[in-house]
Formats: sequence, structure tokens, C-alpha cells
Amino acid sequence: MNDPTPKERKPRADALRNRERILDEAKTAFTRAAGEISMEDVARQAGVGVGTLYRHFPTREALLESVYRAEVAKLAQEERRLSDSLPPLDALRAWMLLFVDYIATKKIIAPALNSIVGGPTKLFESSGAQIKDAIQSLVMRAIASGDIRPDLEPLDLLRALVGVSNVASAPDWQQSAKRLVDILLLGSRLPD
Repeated sequence: MNDPTPKERKPRADALRNRERILDEAKTAFTRAAGEISMEDVARQAGVGVGTLYRHFPTREALLESVYRAEVAKLAQEERRLSDSLPPLDALRAWMLLFVDYIATKKIIAPALNSIVGGPTKLFESSGAQIKDAIQSLVMRAIASGDIRPDLEPLDLLRALVGVSNVASAPDWQQSAKRLVDILLLGSRLPD
């Protein structure tokens, strides 16, 4: 017997590429313009029509929320990729640098996130578990390998990284962030 309910189709490959391109350009645009950019500007920079943009993201708030959620998802994916491809301490360091970049971006677009229904607090809380799981996994792996102290609390390291992100307003902030991450890791090592 035929099922009268239409089955939901998977998005076409070009639609997925358009969505990713829109998210990438929106992140760049919102970061550069501190959240003050029009949907038309995002569409133009992504090389898509305004209709395509609105099909994926019906409101500016939906686009902002999607940019934020995509960044959190990338952090979670990177934790898995780094854990599979690097020694524990190297994976932890690489992820810490990605997290600092994420926090710097979040601070810039945070004022624009205030317009999201429920406010940014609800959005931040819903994504916090993914970030906590990622740092927990990386730290536990580095502890198990003997690279860092067994008394290191993953959330303490996360809080320190939020502090490191405060250098994001400096012209050479990425180099400074690398040095600060290395200092944090040096302090986390087991004594010789």
C-alpha cells in the first residue's frame, strides 16, 4: 500500500554547500562588523541570492543562532578529530587554541545574540555541555597518558581559556594567545 505521507528528502549537495558558505561568511561578517551587518550583505558575500539566504535562515536572529551553534559543533567535531590524530597533549593544545578563537568570536557577536528569543543565556547554556564534554575528554586523555597533572580540573582550564581570550582585541592577539596557552599547559604538566 502506498504511504500518502511524503517522505522528507535529504537536502541537495548544493543546498548544503550554500548553507555552509552562508554560515562561514556570516561568521566573518558578524565578527568584522561586531554584529552590525545586513542579511543582504551576508548573501552578497556568500555569493548567493537573498532568497537563498532567507530559505535557509528566515530571520537575522536565526542566522546568528546558527552561526553560534555551528561554531560549537565545530569545536565538538575538532575534539574528536584531534583526539584521533594527535598525541594527547598536542590534541589538547590544538583544541585550546580553537576554543580561544571561538570565545573571541563569541564576545564580538554577543551583543547581536541578545536579540535571540530567550536571550543568549539560553543559547549559551544549551551549547555548554558540548564544550564541557570536549575539554573533559581531552584533559582525561592527557592525564591518562601522564602528560598533565591528575588533579587538573577541566573546567578550571576552560575558565582560564576564557581569560586568555581577553587578548583578542590586541593586534597580535593570536600569537599572544598561543604563548598564554603554552604557559597554561606548562603549569599543568607533571613535575619532573
